[in-house]
Amino acid sequence: MPGIFRYTSDLLMDEIESCVQLGIKSIVLFPSLSENKKDKLASESWNEHGLYLTTLQKIKKNFPDLFLMTDVAMDPYSSDGHDGYVENGEIINDITLEILARMAIAQAKAGADILGPSDMMDGRVAYIREALDKEGFSNVSIMSYTAKYASAFYGPFRDALDSAPKFGDKKTYQMNPANRREALLEAQLDSSEGADIMMVKPALAYLDIISDLRQNFTLPIAAYNVSGEYAMIKAAAANGWIDGEKAMMETLISIKRAGADIILTYFAKEAAALLKA
Repeated sequence: MPGIFRYTSDLLMDEIESCVQLGIKSIVLFPSLSENKKDKLASESWNEHGLYLTTLQKIKKNFPDLFLMTDVAMDPYSSDGHDGYVENGEIINDITLEILARMAIAQAKAGADILGPSDMMDGRVAYIREALDKEGFSNVSIMSYTAKYASAFYGPFRDALDSAPKFGDKKTYQMNPANRREALLEAQLDSSEGADIMMVKPALAYLDIISDLRQNFTLPIAAYNVSGEYAMIKAAAANGWIDGEKAMMETLISIKRAGADIILTYFAKEAAALLKA
């Protein structure tokens, strides 16, 4: 994606410093790992000497006031490329919950302020919340990927992290784009299980879902302006078809107008610079 890069741990500190100077107060970190670090149990996710956890520690040490959000899912670490544990071609929900809880605790120990379970397994918010509380991390928040749709807009992100499924797809645990009412059911479950923030993903193609959650729940609502949505605007601007800067701001305003309190976006740095100018 234009303007978006993968960083080594040391160079990442300079990038974060430039973001902080623009007034950005929170970031979310995703790992890109080599295949030899991946296995069926996603065990690298709780390796305290591994890339992800050591980088979290480094960020928190250098930027103690920065809100640090993480991704809780198996796919970046899994040799199967799925968000859950795979057995005989089937996603096993309960085994996945145990792995996610171990991952979440490791991230909390490394300094994460907000955990983002993006896996869409049943019951994972309650399971992670209980595990965190038992370990003394009751102040660590959970931003649940409440309504995560099986979308075509994730392509650039999966390519960047090489985290696409090795077989099949994610439609058995991500939501059907045609189903609007299921989002309310998922939101009710996440709210009752202890989520602190609920997220809709993608954002731009699901403004109605953001609005539905805003109208029916008092929890903060987040929206993920995903890689494909970003890439479309960048590609059209590069071809001279639209004004990229104006389209960016119009997109972000539409997400906010729909009811999002928080927006996760690849436009963050560009938009922050524009707003600061």
